[in-house]
Amino acid sequence: MSPEEKEENLSYEEAMKRLEEIVARLENEDIPLEEALAGFKEGVRLSRYCREKLAEIEFQVEYLLKEEQEAEGEGGGEPGEPGETAGGAGGDF
Repeated sequence: MSPEEKEENLSYEEAMKRLEEIVARLENEDIPLEEALAGFKEGVRLSRYCREKLAEIEFQVEYLLKEEQEAEGEGGGEPGEPGETAGGAGGDF
């Protein structure tokens, strides 16, 4: 299994926890250069994965909020505004 496939199986929280572990290890331990580089590469992949996950969630939230605003605009306006259904100005003859 490639490192990218492993990351796709992680939740956002698990990826963040692993990223924090890597950062702490790189900051606090005297590790060989090759090992530090491998940790750094994994950290970069995890960081990218977390950013992408956040972007997906942000898009979904914005979409849902937009849908909610449109739904409110269709039936919840003030009298005389579009979406009015009961006895308001401009609709009775």
